[in-house]
Amino acid sequence: MCLGIPGQIVELTNVENQLAIVDVGGVKRQVNIACIVDDEHPVEACVGDWVLVHVGFAMSRIDAAEAAETLRLLEELAAVQQEMAASG
Repeated sequence: MCLGIPGQIVELTNVENQLAIVDVGGVKRQVNIACIVDDEHPVEACVGDWVLVHVGFAMSRIDAAEAAETLRLLEELAAVQQEMAASG
């Protein structure tokens, strides 16, 4: 099973190599966006897109509502894990 983390593309760093900076919960990382680029959605159109990031690649575009819900669920999961660790 793979886990994609939602993030928003905030900057293009290398158009030729299809690299961009993605903000994931305040942490900014460079990722490869080749998987979300095509003739109808070129590299230059990607700034502002919400994407699912997995091992340094933006695997797919998602809408802002889906990103927000996924981030909420991940935060909830982290809180539960902290509670379990503290009680164990």
